[in-house]
Amino acid sequence: MSQTPEAAPSATWDSVLAELAERREEFHAQGYVPRDFIEKLKPLGVYRAAAPKRFGGEPLPPAEFIGIVERIAKVDGSAGWVVAFASALTYLGGLPIDTQAEIYRGGPDMVFAGGLFPMQPAAETAKGFLVDGRWKFASGCMGADLIGVGLLDEASEGKPRVALFHRSQVEIVQDWDVTGMRASGSFDVVVRDVEVPREWTFVRGGPSTIDEPLFRYPLIGFQAQVHAAVGLGVAQAALEFVQQAGARTGVTGAPPMADRAYYRTNFAKAYAALHSARAFYYDVAHEVWQTVLTGDDVSPRQLARIRLSSANIADVSAQVVHDLCGISGAGIINNSHPLQRLRQDAHVPQLHATLGQAVYDGAGALLMGRPSTIPGFP
Repeated sequence: MSQTPEAAPSATWDSVLAELAERREEFHAQGYVPRDFIEKLKPLGVYRAAAPKRFGGEPLPPAEFIGIVERIAKVDGSAGWVVAFASALTYLGGLPIDTQAEIYRGGPDMVFAGGLFPMQPAAETAKGFLVDGRWKFASGCMGADLIGVGLLDEASEGKPRVALFHRSQVEIVQDWDVTGMRASGSFDVVVRDVEVPREWTFVRGGPSTIDEPLFRYPLIGFQAQVHAAVGLGVAQAALEFVQQAGARTGVTGAPPMADRAYYRTNFAKAYAALHSARAFYYDVAHEVWQTVLTGDDVSPRQLARIRLSSANIADVSAQVVHDLCGISGAGIINNSHPLQRLRQDAHVPQLHATLGQAVYDGAGALLMGRPSTIPGFP
């Protein structure tokens, strides 16, 4: 049996992360994390960590899973971004039980990717929907078994109805031309006039058919947390690099960087800011998980804290990397400089829809006992 991430021997994790460090230039050059590397993560339990226990999954508490994403993102942000979507198997809990049984028939290590927006109209048929369109940001689709696309459905109250397809039914357009998270392979996906049975669709954010703790944890909040973990891992890598670079003297003959007061001071401020935000972020994850385990409903205040702590760590992470670049000298303008990629990657999580600046307004309203200011929040 595959081992769960926390039980896997460190040497196994070490070997996979060492390979990631060795191959990340290859991944960035081609614009995606390939299937062969995804396969090496499966024995570590990553792709069963959000699969239902009833179908052989070994679900992890959210804090443990985001810790895995943080660890991977510290080596490469794009790989962390792709692995973060392993948590999206909780979305599939909205499918009928028989459909899920079919999906997991070959085992729980299922790789799911989705390009849900822009939501496309789909004509209803006797069996389901006739799907035709093009969708964006299907992160990790090159390594996926299943790909979901978003459909407009008046009955879903603005939430996307997701239609599932096997990878072979979907065309992937490799048009991902970006700087940050370049190897995430967030390509466009195209489906042309394919009928999908209704039982292979679900409403994202709708009720789950799985009665297990992870499937009672806030669905969108969990996605916010896993995306924020990527920025956190990137910022951790930047802190470590700047700490190790303290012995560098540069070309002017000035004292080593670590002997300069501004370097030490700004490093210490960045260190404190990141670890303070990280503590809040993980504390909320542990708190809400305990609420779920006791069988209580997650409160609006807790939902707001999930979203707030996630947006905050994404923002703090990006700011930390920015500030560390500011004290690291002119060398960082070289594309080959380690901080250059970290700088580019660090700003991507805070731009994600679940982590944007509007989250502060929505969370603030709920924390003050006011109605949400954002439709569908949190």
